[in-house]
Amino acid sequence: MREDPRRATRTALCGAILALGTCSFAACDSARRPPSAQQVARPAAVAEQNPASPPAATAAPAAAPTTTRLPAPARLVALGDLHGDFEATRVALRLAGAIDPQDKWIGKELVVVQTGDQLDRGDGERKILELLERLQTEARAAGGALHVLNGNHELMNAAGDLRYVTAGGFLDFEREPGVDLADPRAARVPEPMRGRWLAFAPGGPWARKLATRPVVLVVGETVFTHGGLLPQHVRRGLDTINDEVQRWLRGDGEISPELLQDDESPVWVRRYCLEPKPAECDVLRETLAAVPAKRLVVGHTVHKEGVFSACDGAVWCIDVGMAAYYGGHPEALEIVGDKVTVLREP
Repeated sequence: MREDPRRATRTALCGAILALGTCSFAACDSARRPPSAQQVARPAAVAEQNPASPPAATAAPAAAPTTTRLPAPARLVALGDLHGDFEATRVALRLAGAIDPQDKWIGKELVVVQTGDQLDRGDGERKILELLERLQTEARAAGGALHVLNGNHELMNAAGDLRYVTAGGFLDFEREPGVDLADPRAARVPEPMRGRWLAFAPGGPWARKLATRPVVLVVGETVFTHGGLLPQHVRRGLDTINDEVQRWLRGDGEISPELLQDDESPVWVRRYCLEPKPAECDVLRETLAAVPAKRLVVGHTVHKEGVFSACDGAVWCIDVGMAAYYGGHPEALEIVGDKVTVLREP
């Protein structure tokens, strides 16, 4: 009886993941954070000398910076972390009124914002990415929009930190057009994992897709990001933050540790979603006044009991652990004018 080559690859991947332990590659430098910016964003000349470095950028047109501020739509819906659960993603989009049972856009002028972390922890990542990409096109044609943000797990994948990728997640990106699996810069990566590593590394084909997305987006009077926003981020400039991350993903520049891995990066900070104290709410109000915006909507910090709001409605934490990994159930957040409503299945 001939062995299914895909099953054999999955078995090899599972063995490799177990053998590697909590850190998939030598590039990991902590049990929690991706490699440092210096490790992952070297100039091409240095990367050529270090086989563990992500690939240098390939020839590709530079993407235009994503617009950071957009006008308020009549109806706005936000979705939290998806983490590789395709079915939960479909349910959440149906809750939003965005798609029909055949996954076609029916939202008309609806605007949906997904706050990052489509990747890791589940086998449905590729299907999610391809669905969201198609729906963006359909939404634009209908007069609506679907905005997808980058979260910490998207940046971790680009940084070569693949600790949370499942065996199926490696298989689905095993062979990508434009990726040379013999690239010597990936020599230290276990062979079954090289396709994924090269595809998401800065300049790789999937990293260039991620480079079309923002980290921070303001829609009307609501500001969205994955983890949180602080006064120093507004002073730095929201356009500046988006541009730096996008250039790094395209392979056109470096990324600062403050954005990639710092506890107070917009994709890592949890300050407002862990029962914030009055002083933290004061920081949030200062941040919103500087944007300016009325409210902040974030994912990243799991609340399995459902959407969590704090600071008198100034922050809405929408990561409900909807993915199967967390055993959660999908929810969405609807904003119509000044009215904010949590959408749940009956």
